Amino acid sequence: MTCTYNKHKYMVRISVLILLAVFSYESIKSQDKLSLDLEGAINYALKNNLSIKNAGLDIDEASEKVKETLAAGLPQLNATVDYSNFLGAEIELRFSEEAPPTTIPFKPTSNLHLSVGQLILSGSYIIGVQIANMYRQMMETGYRKSEQDIKEQVSKTYYLVLVSEKNREISEKNLTNIKDIYEKTKPMADVGVVEKTDVDQLYVQVSLVQNLLISAEAQVEFSYNMLRLQLGAGVEKDIELTESLEEILDKINFETLLFEQLNINNNLDYQLLQSQQRITEKQVTLEKMSFLPVVTGYYNYTEKILKPDFDISPKNVIGINVNIPLFSSGMRRAKLNQAKINMLSFENNMELLEEQLLINEKQLKYNLKIALEQYENQKKNAEVSKRVYENMKLKYNQGIVSSLDLTTSNNNYITAEANYIKALMNLLEADVSLKKLYSSL
Repeated sequence: MTCTYNKHKYMVRISVLILLAVFSYESIKSQDKLSLDLEGAINYALKNNLSIKNAGLDIDEASEKVKETLAAGLPQLNATVDYSNFLGAEIELRFSEEAPPTTIPFKPTSNLHLSVGQLILSGSYIIGVQIANMYRQMMETGYRKSEQDIKEQVSKTYYLVLVSEKNREISEKNLTNIKDIYEKTKPMADVGVVEKTDVDQLYVQVSLVQNLLISAEAQVEFSYNMLRLQLGAGVEKDIELTESLEEILDKINFETLLFEQLNINNNLDYQLLQSQQRITEKQVTLEKMSFLPVVTGYYNYTEKILKPDFDISPKNVIGINVNIPLFSSGMRRAKLNQAKINMLSFENNMELLEEQLLINEKQLKYNLKIALEQYENQKKNAEVSKRVYENMKLKYNQGIVSSLDLTTSNNNYITAEANYIKALMNLLEADVSLKKLYSSL
């Protein structure tokens, strides 16, 4: 009796340990899985994508460049120590022809020099600081542009994953339907009710659909890997998408987007080029500053560590340097003209970009309108094709239509489903592209 009780108690402990192990495994597995809706995927990418991180580092680098430029106009302190040994050299002094020469040896000398320099007046320095600040602002705009690009990429890849999974489901459904028809037709061919050729055609159809399913599965894997790369999630991270295409579609008001108007100043591409144009304008001013004098002040202090016998140099020296550019054989003028030409080129680029953005808006609105119409048509076509297939399947079971008729109806239904999914994908991509133009992603 005691033995049976101990055995039962032992089995209970084993069962508890197994349950705890399974629970722990499932907990670890769930922690390793990313469950993301579209907004969650975008936010995850904005935190982990390496391109975004590099754009942030560009801002940090530009900020340090501003500090470097500012520091060039602040006091500069330098210290040097020197030591000279003349290796026993001497100098002879003869005060008269009759008197013997006086020999004076060169003693080793050592000096500590401290120098302080301060920029007092420089137009180039002022403009250089302004350009450095403009460059930092341009990097900040570039960061927002990188964010927008990531939002577009993640959105489209999120859609691609969902579409790939839908296509896989369609292929699986198609394979199930074809196999069902094949399995029901084969016995009929064995008893001579239908021709063996019909069965062979169905067998070929099954093989084709199986290959399509393999391709669909490969597309799903490729889409997930692309999403992992854009998210910065790592190669082994398991991803689960929690939002369907239909749920995403219900959140979008396409009609409102079609009536929206482009504000060019809000477009990030335009802002980037605008920042570059301002920098080119400042470059012209910078070249003009090269014609003006540069004034600097300095203070030097020298401490004699090893003094010579005869020393008349002062310890403290203060002064001002004025560098006046007089003649450069036309070099400064040529640089100024180059900067002006570059500025004019950017003005033309600004006009060109403005025209391109307006044309792009017109085209993207047209694309969205057409995609919306095609989506509505393909949705109705898929619904009708499904009803036709269900009706043909009922007639086939009653022996009214042949297996080839049912196969044709099934193919039409599957094609309509695939066209519907493709139209939905085109609609969502058109929406993303237009929102990116409006900088409203």
